[in-house]
Amino acid sequence: MPPLTASAAPRADAVADITLPADYDLAGTLGVLARGKQDPTIRFTHDGVWLAYAAAEGLVSLRLTARRGPHGTTVHARLWGPGAASALAGLPRLLGVEDDWSAFDDPGFQATLPPLVSRPRRLHPGLRLPATGRMVDALVPAVLEQKITTIEARYSWRYLVSRHGSPAPGPAPAGLKAAPSPEQWRRIPSWEWHRAGVDSKRSGTILRVCGAASGLERLAAAEPGDGLAAKLCSVPGIGPWTAAETTQRTHGDPDSVSVGDFHLAAFVGYALTGRKTDDAGMLELLEPWRGHRQRVVRMLVLSGFRKPAFGPRLAPQDHRFH
Repeated sequence: MPPLTASAAPRADAVADITLPADYDLAGTLGVLARGKQDPTIRFTHDGVWLAYAAAEGLVSLRLTARRGPHGTTVHARLWGPGAASALAGLPRLLGVEDDWSAFDDPGFQATLPPLVSRPRRLHPGLRLPATGRMVDALVPAVLEQKITTIEARYSWRYLVSRHGSPAPGPAPAGLKAAPSPEQWRRIPSWEWHRAGVDSKRSGTILRVCGAASGLERLAAAEPGDGLAAKLCSVPGIGPWTAAETTQRTHGDPDSVSVGDFHLAAFVGYALTGRKTDDAGMLELLEPWRGHRQRVVRMLVLSGFRKPAFGPRLAPQDHRFH
């Protein structure tokens, strides 16, 4: 693990430098954490990437900037708030330091990949899979995204976090917020869920997640895989898709596939074979690259490939008056 150096006013402010390979892509690595361009919890600005969240000892604002030098890329981190010191320990995993692509990048493995996968990897050699370790913060937006359009889900997340989240400490950009804590989620009144366009099934699942928050957060230390997914799915309302979308972000799981996604199976099918397929067909197509299936999917997305646009679309629904 690269060395961390820190100087801090106790529990208030900290500074750290982490050295990564010269081709490291900070914005590309952290981009998967954003729920749209207007996500209140993360900002990509001219002076770096800003995040706000609750660390072990309290709220923290984190500003990250990357600078290339003769010995690699140095990511400079500045942290404000009572959780600043405790957030330092999670920085390497957040930046994807522990995400090892060496087997994926091995020439022999690369030779097995189609151009729609190998070419984007050559163009994005510094991409890593981040691991936040924050289970509830990843589960809630994934639940909001269940069976609705992306536009609807992003609006719901933005509305709820903006109104019920906590202002970021320190000199953060205006409007940067930490997502509500489990206690704050539980205090949101029913009419606010309706105004956010969230039906009772999804809000009920979020409340169950918050009720089990202490146990769920302990899963951040678990190894990714079927066992972890099964534990997440033990919460009523959490299925394989939600579990996969969560562990991709909390654990940087390189093999997690979002089975049950409205578009993904067809996208993968068309990209790899020119034909539409279902979830079982998608998993069969990805099987030769087991252990790296999420990496393959990420590269397909970065390739710019678009599946044919035909057939019915999932229409937005208005839950406010139901």
